[in-house]
Amino acid sequence: MPIAEIITIGTELLLGENVDTNTRFIAKLLSEEGIDLYRTSTIGDNKERIAQIIQEGMTRSDILILTGGLGPTVDDPTREAVALAFGVKSVFREDLWEQIEERFRLRGRIPTENNKRMAFAPEGAIAVENRVGTAPAFIMETDSHAVIALPGVPREMENLMHSKIIPYLRKKFNLKYIIKTRILHTAGIGESIIDQVIGDLEELENPTVGLAAHAGQVDIRIAAKAQNKSTVLSMLDEIDIEIHNRLGEWIYGKDEDTLEEIALANIANKGFSLAVIESGLGGMLIQSIANIKGTFIDGKVLPTTPNKPDIVELVNNLISDEENVIGLGVFLQPGAEKQTLSIVLVTPKETSVTKHVYGGPPKMAPRWAINTALDKLRKL
Repeated sequence: MPIAEIITIGTELLLGENVDTNTRFIAKLLSEEGIDLYRTSTIGDNKERIAQIIQEGMTRSDILILTGGLGPTVDDPTREAVALAFGVKSVFREDLWEQIEERFRLRGRIPTENNKRMAFAPEGAIAVENRVGTAPAFIMETDSHAVIALPGVPREMENLMHSKIIPYLRKKFNLKYIIKTRILHTAGIGESIIDQVIGDLEELENPTVGLAAHAGQVDIRIAAKAQNKSTVLSMLDEIDIEIHNRLGEWIYGKDEDTLEEIALANIANKGFSLAVIESGLGGMLIQSIANIKGTFIDGKVLPTTPNKPDIVELVNNLISDEENVIGLGVFLQPGAEKQTLSIVLVTPKETSVTKHVYGGPPKMAPRWAINTALDKLRKL
């Protein structure tokens, strides 16, 4: 199985001016093709440093995928950097220039002189036509390695990965395996407890099982590898069922499911709507559920956390004139060493007040409070 490495190029990424979304997209595609990804990195627009990381990468990885630095400006150094890494010249390619001119014609434009920079490629490179943008991509290969340079524009990169690069990798490396992943979402249970319950599954080699803790939520990642999709899905299902048998209602969904959607769907299925009053969360709870249709009807954000005796009255006042409405109050009180959370839940049958304590990073406390409150709603 080949080993891959992703290198994103751009000083704007290092400075935090742009967010790198390319790595995640490429990583998921490589995983599905059964290609191991052991390293990702970001480097600025400097051809010597880019060349160095390419040479280093080729000592440990079979596939290097570069994104960015293929534009027409002087600070787009990827072509020269790859040529430097391979010890060859960067040469003008008439075929690439014709592709660039055609892209501009389709847009009703005429390329400027500096666009000719995009028609250069390392000597011996395999040209990859970019039908979405103007900058051609290219591949430099040896018997055992492939260095693939793609545009940094996500739309262009994504199109090239699907249409050109994945088919190329399948043929070049005789790929026979596919990998699929499934994420199970849990709430109301800590990572250490989950580890105790399913620790033996985390030691499996195929499928593999891993944990990722978030504020008020823990995800369980299942990954399986096989030569065909049906076998992979069967392997995922087998472990999925076993984890469900062990963790039960702690699991609220999988993959793209969100706790907000699951919680509000539970209320809607019971014939209720929801009204929320919150403090200490910066309006985050209301914002997270405001666009979920059919359930949320009212929300109020308090500028300060109220005194404890008042919180039940506040929730009751919010729903006093409404029928078939559940009232939820979420009040987060900051502290020097811990955050204190009070949750009021008023239903047609009962009123409950629960207290919770959070000692983690203060910035994560609102998200923890929201997930704790939503978990109560989904268990009604």
